[in-house]
Amino acid sequence: MKKKPKEAFIPIEREDTVRHKIISVLAGQSLSAKEISAEVRISEKEVYGHLEHIKKSLNKSAHRLIILPSECNKCGFVFKKRDKLKKPGKCPICYSESIGDPFFSITK
Repeated sequence: MKKKPKEAFIPIEREDTVRHKIISVLAGQSLSAKEISAEVRISEKEVYGHLEHIKKSLNKSAHRLIILPSECNKCGFVFKKRDKLKKPGKCPICYSESIGDPFFSITK
């Protein structure tokens, strides 16, 4: 039995992770999840999952994830006390489903 000669190991060049891309996109500007998904080229649903993780990991650093809450387009109600990052389904005041997207940014 012949052994194959060992080939030289060449490491694959790694690109930034999706979360690093999101952090760099959000540095210095506010974007909605839809805009982030277009920039990073992932689905909007995936963006929310990554933002949850980024929010937790940034708590250990000097940076913070700033969330500008959703607002009802009909009556102007602002969803300040909402824990979820996703846009709510309808307004609790006027029951309108016309809700603006929340915006996200990262600051020091």
